[in-house]
Amino acid sequence: MCPPPPSCRHMAHRLQLRLLTWDVKDTLLRLRHPVGEEYASKARAHGLEVEAASLGQAFRQAYRAQSLSFPNYGLSQGLTSHRWWVDVVLQTFYLAGVRDAQAVTPIADQLYEDFSKPFTWQVLEGAEATLRECRKRGLRLAVVSNFDQRLEDILMGLGLREYFDFVLTSEASGWPKPDPRIFREALRLAQVEPAMAAHIGDSYPCDYKGARAVGMHSFLVVGPEPLEAAIKDSVSQECLLPSLSHLLPALDHLEVSPP
Repeated sequence: MCPPPPSCRHMAHRLQLRLLTWDVKDTLLRLRHPVGEEYASKARAHGLEVEAASLGQAFRQAYRAQSLSFPNYGLSQGLTSHRWWVDVVLQTFYLAGVRDAQAVTPIADQLYEDFSKPFTWQVLEGAEATLRECRKRGLRLAVVSNFDQRLEDILMGLGLREYFDFVLTSEASGWPKPDPRIFREALRLAQVEPAMAAHIGDSYPCDYKGARAVGMHSFLVVGPEPLEAAIKDSVSQECLLPSLSHLLPALDHLEVSPP
C-alpha cells in the first residue's frame, strides 16, 4: 500500500511537481449537445422520429448496464470498443421504443464516427489557457482517461494534443480508472515518482481517489452544485477546483503556503 500523499497545502514545500495527468471528458472537454439530442438528430436524418428526452434517459440506462456487463469496452470478453458502442446505441433505441435493430445499426455507426470528430465536442472554458500556462511553467502533461481509441483524433482536431507528452486511455492500457495500474503505467511512461505527480479530474472515485491510491496528488474539478457530504469531508479545500482556471492560482497558493 502506498502511503497517502501530503495535503495539497503542504506539497509544494516538500517536493517539486514534474507531471500533471489529466482526465478529459467533463474536465477538458464536453459534448456540444446532450446525448439524447445527438441521437435524435441522427435518427431524424435516417427517417426515424424519437424524442430526445426519451433517448437521453434510455442512454443512461443502456450505458450503465453495458458498463456493468462489459467493463472497459468488453476488451477482456472479446469485444472491440466500436462493437461496444454500437451495442449501447442499439440498446438505447430499443429502450426508447425502436425495436428494429437493422434500421438503427447505420445510425449507430454514424454516431460512432461523429463522436470522434471535433465538431461534436467543445473545449471547456479556461482549459487551453491552463494547459498552455502549465507547459510554460515546465510541467509535463499527460492524459489518463477512460476513453477509447478515438481520443487521440479528438484532441488533435480540437488543437489540444500538442500539450501532452502522451495520451493513455483505458482501452490502450487495458485498465480503467480507478484501477491503480493505469496510473502506474502513466508514471512509468513519464519516469516520474508518484509523489512528484498530480492528477486533475472531475470524478471523485475514478480521478481523485484513484490517483491518491498510488501516492499521487490530485485535484477534483467540481461544478456549481453542492458537493456530497462524504466528498466534502474527505477532500481538502485546496484540492477543489470550481473550474480549471482555478488550477494555476491553486498552484501559486501551494508555492507560498507555509509548511
